[in-house]
Amino acid sequence: MHNAITDVQGIKVGHYTDKEAATGCTVVLCEGGAVGGVDVRGSAPGTRETDLLHPLRLVQEVHAVLLTGGSAYGLDAATGVMRYLEEKGVGFDVGVGVVPIVPAAVLFDLTIGRADVRPGAEAGYEACQVANDGPVAEGCVGAGTGATVGKLLGPKFATKSGLGTASQKIGKGIVVGAIVAVNAFGDVVDPQTGEILAGTRKPVVGGFLNTVKRMQGDLGQTILGLAHTTLAVVATNAYLTKEGANKVAQMAHDGLARTIRPVHTMFDGDTVFALATGKPPKKGGGADPSVVGAIAAEVLAQAVVRAVVRAESLHGLPASRDLR
Repeated sequence: MHNAITDVQGIKVGHYTDKEAATGCTVVLCEGGAVGGVDVRGSAPGTRETDLLHPLRLVQEVHAVLLTGGSAYGLDAATGVMRYLEEKGVGFDVGVGVVPIVPAAVLFDLTIGRADVRPGAEAGYEACQVANDGPVAEGCVGAGTGATVGKLLGPKFATKSGLGTASQKIGKGIVVGAIVAVNAFGDVVDPQTGEILAGTRKPVVGGFLNTVKRMQGDLGQTILGLAHTTLAVVATNAYLTKEGANKVAQMAHDGLARTIRPVHTMFDGDTVFALATGKPPKKGGGADPSVVGAIAAEVLAQAVVRAVVRAESLHGLPASRDLR
């Protein structure tokens, strides 16, 4: 066990990182196919192929999920992921070839590094080339390269964040894992103590503002409406139906609510994907989505904390490790 989403059988992770431009992308490959689900809670999402994950849609399995920086421009990186999978013959069989199913979501990182450099098709392809099922790099890598948190006073007083992952084994061989790029408007807190780990920094005096408390005053009327967004994938080696996978994605958002305050705002595009790589059992209906969803929320909360504590200072923005 690597305490990573790659502990889930059938899952590989690869990053493309551009620290000079402070952007990148992360691909979660499931080349053997995985039942997928999604739940979008933020009000400013940038997504691709999310509608087909709903239970009433034809396609039953996906072959990768892409998390990327670059705002809506970053969706171009999915083209590279599709090209990689097509070259390997992986995708939805349409008779004359295959069409890889690659849902994707973007976060807004244009205010750090270079706004005119975004992940494209080559970035997505390169992330696939290095994808593996071993330990996963965390911090300022992949989709978390340009991630920041705590934007109540604008990007100047934000704290550098990044990407984190975690996993947990439950029951008889069931593994639940999560990976998340944390680029939230709000603060990240320790879910056990409520201590702010990273967030809006106080001008001059140092330390962190409490974003929710400050929003209760006059400052809440002057919120800077930039885009933000936390993106996550939770996965399990258990079998889930499409309805079950969507329920797990929905429940996993509780992990964000336990660690990010506030979350799911008008300025966030918070999106959680769920993947189930297990095959239908000969008897019974597979794992209970309620159990998997409850653990997914716990594991996602752990991954959020790791995303901020593993981040490093970049482009003049300090990370949590340099402020504590």
